Amino acid sequence: MKPLRWCPRFHGAKQVTETCLYGVKIISAFPLFGRRVHSTESTLSEGAPSQLRERRHVDGDVQQWGVLPMVQPLEASHGRDLYLHSDRELALSSKERPWRFQVAEVVSFAWVGGGSVIEYELHESGNRDLLAFWFVHIFLPLFLTLERGYDFIHAAAVEVDNQPILFLAESTGGKSTLGDFFLQRGHPMLSDDKVATLLVEGRFTAIPSHPHHRPWREAEVLGNPVTAFATKARPIHAFYILEKGRPDEEVEISEVTGFRKFESLMPNYLFDFGFLQQQRMCWLAELADRSRVFTVRRPWDLNRMQDVYESICSHSRALV
Repeated sequence: MKPLRWCPRFHGAKQVTETCLYGVKIISAFPLFGRRVHSTESTLSEGAPSQLRERRHVDGDVQQWGVLPMVQPLEASHGRDLYLHSDRELALSSKERPWRFQVAEVVSFAWVGGGSVIEYELHESGNRDLLAFWFVHIFLPLFLTLERGYDFIHAAAVEVDNQPILFLAESTGGKSTLGDFFLQRGHPMLSDDKVATLLVEGRFTAIPSHPHHRPWREAEVLGNPVTAFATKARPIHAFYILEKGRPDEEVEISEVTGFRKFESLMPNYLFDFGFLQQQRMCWLAELADRSRVFTVRRPWDLNRMQDVYESICSHSRALV
């Protein structure tokens, strides 16, 4: 797999761009990020490239999507109310099933199950930057879960010697700060916040997400462009669960075994739909069974980050 930057192409008379996100090629009429960024190309996800386009207009009027009677409010994010619409009881997507994902006052995305076209409509508070944020950061993980069988885990992920390691922590637990420390030392990033996974040839594989990093948490912002971005999907090497210690403590890394691995990973599963519960439990159980999981009790002191960094790198390199 070769590194890929967004590149202009011409389909007929129209210029389009191609960007690979979460292992899926996205074709759009404009660069999603408005600038050149590193991306990756992956063949892990089956199906045609997805085309992102504005909702079509017919005879000067906006084409109506139609009423979808089943509406499920989702957990609010970044100060916005979110809704998932369909025409029947919510479940995994099926062929020709209509869907719409709505970010109140900003943007809506609509697609048909099994199709390759995603249409968007900007609302009164929407603009190109917000469109890119919600499409890349929130909508695509949901879409890939429903349509492509992905499972997502809430984690930051970097590579150590081409091996993906994932940092898990509760909110404000320091995983983004630690990920940023690794990035500053030249380690490629796979994901800042959401790690896409697939089971490939018996191994759980982490797929690069999008080349941005937010060591802070400003709402509706993708973050800083990342130049050291992972170039391919690879099997997950290890999970490191971050725990806070006293500022004067030494770094302590301990392996998690048995059912405690399942308990440690479960709170970090990204989507909690009732219709995904059985799939979620099976995925988590198998992920726990096939993965190495460790706790990292580290001093809660930014001046000790180098100690934490060196301990994790040494530990990761020693794993067989």
